[in-house]
Amino acid sequence: MVKYFLIFFLFLSASISNAEIKDKIVQNLKDTENLDFKFEQNINGKIENGNCTIEYPKKIFCEYSKSNKKILVSNGKSLVIKTRTSYYRYPLKKTALNLILDKNFLINKIYELEERIVDENLVNFTILDGDKEINIFFDKKTYDLVGWQNTDIYQNFNITFLSLIKKNRLLPKNLFKIPTQN
Repeated sequence: MVKYFLIFFLFLSASISNAEIKDKIVQNLKDTENLDFKFEQNINGKIENGNCTIEYPKKIFCEYSKSNKKILVSNGKSLVIKTRTSYYRYPLKKTALNLILDKNFLINKIYELEERIVDENLVNFTILDGDKEINIFFDKKTYDLVGWQNTDIYQNFNITFLSLIKKNRLLPKNLFKIPTQN
């Protein structure tokens, strides 16, 4: 009987701990208006990096480090990827970023989903929405968003890691303005 009580107690304490983690991640998201961070992105083995700023809801501006002056911008409705030689514009709602950049959507999903602890450092939630599957990762200690993985609109497997995260900074007014095509 004592053995069953001990197993029940361990299960209950693990459940409380996991609920606590969810609550802290959700509270951290609620308290976050914007994020600045460095990123490393792996798309089918091609590594790119740079700096990004996210402003909730659904805005992002990224400058890539390579010499082609690549930027990625969303104003909440459209997503543009621009380099020196190319310009692509997509409806944001057709991309996984539409969900990743929507903190209210993330908060609602976190409450619904089971979390998975990865390498004792990360908390992972797998979001299934229509034909999209997105894995979102949070730091287990800071509760910050630290990355995601998904398949993009071209069926490329995309992994994005965030580092040097700064929250709730004063942002330039026109940062998320969609650039014009050359």
